[in-house]
Order: sequence, then C-alpha cells, then structure tokens
Amino acid sequence: RRCTDIICCVIFIVVILGYIALGVVAWVHGDPRKVIYPTDSYGQFCGQRDTPNENKTILFYFNILKCASPVVLINLQCPTTQLCVSKCPDRFATYSDVQASYRYRPDQWNYFKQFCKPGFNNPRKSVAQVLRDEDCPSMIVPSRPFLKRCFPDFSTKNGVLTVANQTTFKDGRGKTRNVTDLREAANGINIVLDARSVGMKIFEDYAISWYWILIGLFIAMLLSLLFLVLLRFTAGVLFWIFIFGVIGIIGYGIWHCYWEYDHLKGIPGSDLTVYDIGFQTDFKVYLQLRQTWLAFMIILCGVEVVIILMLIFLRNRIRIAIALLEEGSRAIGYIMSTLFYPIVTFLLIAICISYWAVTAVFLATSGEPMYKIMANQTLCKYANLTCDPETFNTTNVTKLCPGAQCTFAFYGGESLYHKYIFIFQLANAFVFLWLVNFAIALGQCTLAGAFASYYWAYRKPADIPLWPLFSSFGRAIRYHTGSLAFGALIIAIVQLIRIILEYLDHKLKGTQNSFTRFLLGCLKCCFWLLEKFLKFVNRNAYIMIAIYGKNFCTSAKEAFYLLMRNVVRVAVLDKVTDFLLFLGKILVAGGVGVLAFFFFTQRIPVFAQEVPMLNYYWVPLLTIIIGSYLVAHGFFSVYAMCVDTLFLCFCEDLERNDGSTAKPYFMSASLHRILGKKKLSSKKA
Repeated sequence: RRCTDIICCVIFIVVILGYIALGVVAWVHGDPRKVIYPTDSYGQFCGQRDTPNENKTILFYFNILKCASPVVLINLQCPTTQLCVSKCPDRFATYSDVQASYRYRPDQWNYFKQFCKPGFNNPRKSVAQVLRDEDCPSMIVPSRPFLKRCFPDFSTKNGVLTVANQTTFKDGRGKTRNVTDLREAANGINIVLDARSVGMKIFEDYAISWYWILIGLFIAMLLSLLFLVLLRFTAGVLFWIFIFGVIGIIGYGIWHCYWEYDHLKGIPGSDLTVYDIGFQTDFKVYLQLRQTWLAFMIILCGVEVVIILMLIFLRNRIRIAIALLEEGSRAIGYIMSTLFYPIVTFLLIAICISYWAVTAVFLATSGEPMYKIMANQTLCKYANLTCDPETFNTTNVTKLCPGAQCTFAFYGGESLYHKYIFIFQLANAFVFLWLVNFAIALGQCTLAGAFASYYWAYRKPADIPLWPLFSSFGRAIRYHTGSLAFGALIIAIVQLIRIILEYLDHKLKGTQNSFTRFLLGCLKCCFWLLEKFLKFVNRNAYIMIAIYGKNFCTSAKEAFYLLMRNVVRVAVLDKVTDFLLFLGKILVAGGVGVLAFFFFTQRIPVFAQEVPMLNYYWVPLLTIIIGSYLVAHGFFSVYAMCVDTLFLCFCEDLERNDGSTAKPYFMSASLHRILGKKKLSSKKA
C-alpha cells in the first residue's frame, strides 16, 4: 500500500481548513437573531432580551393596506412604519375618534397609544400632522399574531369575508372601507393559517405518540436484523416467502380498498369527487369518498401485476441472485460489525448538514442594518435612497419631502465581505456536497475492503483478518483519502451544476421561450444521467481501490473494463439483487406499517386502551412506515455493497486464476457451483 492521489488529498485538506475559516468568519459577522426576531423600522429586534423590546415580541404595521401580500410582509419591507408591540390590537379604532374622546374616555387613548411610536403621548396634535409624521396609525383593526407579526383576524361568515364579524371599517382618513380591500392579503393569509393549523395538529400528534413511533422503529430494526440473520441459513426460502408476503400484503390492500369502496355505496355524499370537495384540512373527508378508495385499489392492482410479471420473467436470474446473497450472508456472518457501519456514515453526514446549515444562516445574516428614506409623496426624489438615522433629522430631506422618514429596509453592506456573500454561500454549498460525497465514499470503500478480505481469504474463515472492518477503515483513511476525495469531487461538481440548473429553471418558469425550457430540460436530464453513471463507476472504483490500493483513475478504468467484460452478469445480477433487497425493505416497512395501522385504529383489542387520542392517525403511521423503510435501507445497503464487492472479486478471480493448483480460485465452492465454472480445486485444509 502507498498513498494515492496525494495532490487531491492536499487540496481536500486545504479546502476543509478554508471551510472552517469561512465558518469562523461567518460566525463573527453573522447574527441569527435577524432570522429569529422580526425587526422594526429602527432596526431593533422584537423580543430580544436586555433591550426595551424584550417584552414586545410582535411586529405591528401602521397601515397594512400598503402591503401587497403576506409575502411582502414576511420577506421584504412593507412601506409603512413598523413597531414592536406586546400584543396585537383586539378592536376597531381610529386615531381621529380616539383623539376626539380622549378627554372623557382616557382609557381608549391609553389603549391606542401603545400602537404609536414610543414616547408619543400628545393626543392634542392634529390628525393631519400625526398621519404625516406617522406618529400613530390612522386605524387599528382586530388582529392575531402569525410568524410574530400582526395580521388582521380574517374569518368567513356565511360565505362573506369579515374581520371580527364586521364587513366594513373606518380607515381613519374619513372613509369607510370594506374588508374586501384586504382580500388579496386575506386569501394568502388564510391558506397559510390553514397550513399552520394542520401543522399544529401534526405537532400535537407527534408530542402524544412519539414513544409509540420509537417502539415501531425498534420493531423495524429487530425485523431487519432477524431478516439478515435468517438470510445466512435460508436465503432462498426466506426470499420467496418475502416475495409472496409482499404480494399478500398488496393483495390485502386491494381487498381492503374494495371493501371500503363497496361499504360506502349508497351513503350520501360518497359519490362526490375529490375535485368537487376541493382542498380540506381534515383529510378524513377524503376517506369518505368512493373515488379515493377506487384510486387506491387501481394503484395497488397495477403494482401487484408488475411484481408478478417481473417474478415470472426473471425467475431464473432471481435464483442466481439469491445464491449471491447466500454468499454475502456468510460474509456478513463473519463480519457482523459491518451491519452497524451505516451509523458512522449517518453521523458524518449529520455533522456536515449541521455545519452547512449553521454556516448558511450566519452568512445570510452577516449584513449590517441598511436604512432607506420612506416618503409619503410619490414624487419625492429622495425616496428609497440610503440614509443614516442618526443624522437624518439634520438634513433638508424632511423639508423637501414632508413626512419622509429614515427607516430600516434590510440587512446588507458595501464592504468587500458583503459583496461576496453570495459567492461564499455558493462555496458553502459546494464544500458541503463534497464532504457528504466523501463520507459516502469512505463508507463504500471501508465496507468493500472488509468484504474483499473475506473473499480473498484462502481458507475461510481462518485467513480473515482479526478486525477486517477497522483495518479497512484505517487503510482508507491512511492511504486513500486523496482518491476518495477525487471521486467525491467529481460527483459534487455534477450535483452543483444540477442545483444551478434547477435554480435557473425555477427563475425562468414564467418565460414563454419554449426553446429555453426545452434546453434546460435536456440539460437537467443529461446531468441526472451523468450523476447516476458516475456514482455507479465510483462505487466500483472504490471496490478496486479497497482491493488493490491503486489511484482513483486507474481503479475506475480497471473496474469499468472489468464490468464491461461481464456486462450481462452486471446488468442482470446487480439489478435483480437490488430488486430483491427492495422487496425486503417493502416487506419490513409494510409489515410494521400494517401493525401500526391496526394499533392506531384500535383494531387490536389487547392494546385498545393504550392508543393515544390523535388528530390524524396517519401522522405517526406514515412516520413509522418511512422510518422503518430507512432503517431497513441502512441494514440492506450493507448487503448490497457486500454483493457488489463479491461479484467484482469473483470476476477478477475468474480472469486471474484458472482453478489449477498454481492458480486456485478463491471463491467458495457453493458460489463456484452456482455460477457453473470448472471443478474447484481443493483448497480446504
């Protein structure tokens, strides 16, 4: 063994050090409070501790009618004064009415002034001057906080849009307006609020059922381990049981869908279509429609037919794939520690994601407060120009543009660092992709080295190294960091190009240029295929690196030519193996999912009293199904790597050896018989 791709290794280490430096710089300049807290017109955070706004956690807009939509309120700056308040208004009121009655109704003024600028307490000031200087809002309307901002409390009464059960309100400028003037904002807000309502119910379901979810995932882990243990002894029988089990589960699903479909026959409203009822936050409504169960039944029937046809036409190849899995099960039986290596890969990727996310947030909040002139007069030539709030009152802008104010606009800056923040974000994303792909490459090379040590052991298991997994991990880090980084770099570049193409496609969605959309579609498809091909080549290159210790390019070339010389076996055995492992994942996830379905729908009498009261029983159910699939995928990915490694070793064994005493085969006798080669020379002691 010797170090490979040293130049790439050095570059990789330098990039990591630079990435750490970028994180430190972003941490020094960034301020995540800009994301957590809303900001008022003076650049102060609402709700920040040890500030005058500590107890004022909500942002209030003087004139929400000036804001085009909730998107403007959340992402941009609405062209009206914004203040931090402790609570949103709960009544209709106008400044003119409050001013007229403040002498004999001081309580109304005391309530209204909390929505005025801090320190303003002059109800005798004329309405025109107050509105010009924006000391107070012209009106307040009943509102409720959402995303720490006050939005009008819209509701629908008998199909009519209302605010606090009223359809009209005074705008404080002598006009009576209809709440439909806020319809554009109301439509967007109501959709978001409905989503928020669903989100809160989902959160409540998770809070109630989290321990049952963990129990379901633990059962999935036990089933996956049980599957792998049994596979060592009864791979063929077990896989056929799994295959027919999947067919049986889907068959039960078809029967259940038909039963529900037939049971709803004649029930009023069940013949409506999904289009007729539109979007509903209560998803149980859809389960009362016959059309829903008919669609489910058709989908399951299609899946059932496809699986049965594949089993019929690939039955011979399936037997060969099962033989490879039996050999792989023996390898894993001798190196059980490989089953838990995916946890290492998961932790490495989790660290990369966390560092990337934190760095991205700090970079995004690295700007300094930028202030701009906000003028009531549309013809003011100073409008939208940058200004300094400390010296603004000494300028003549307020004289030329009465009512103009220097208010907070956004976070930015003119320094060299701020000008290149976008480049830093791009670099952050690129290095993140590189590190994630390196973690995956390290896992593949480590597992390949461990399983290759099993295959090339002349006497199994006597000649297998004592700690094959740890030895393989040490070799990969010590000698082949550069090669793994090289392979990961290629994938990262392609993935970054795909992200840029997706960004361009999103930006150009509104364009009518058909050629541009066609060109982007072609490029996206080509780079998707290129990424899939490169991942396939890299995976086999890492196996060759683990076996022979050569550099990346040489290993990739040798692996590619070796596979091309055995292209039929590669195409059939590899994909059939993937298909069988996928069936195993489906059976584990489906079995645990069916068990969870019966549990959460109180169809298991023994546990009926233990079932928590949920808003949506499908929340923990889907979480358990998806989580079970991911747990099974983690265990079965080790198996897939084992089969790929053994197959590549087998092809190399056939080309380098002939079964003679001088050049004996290293493959096991069972694998040798199944693949139909010459009689194996005796090599057992």
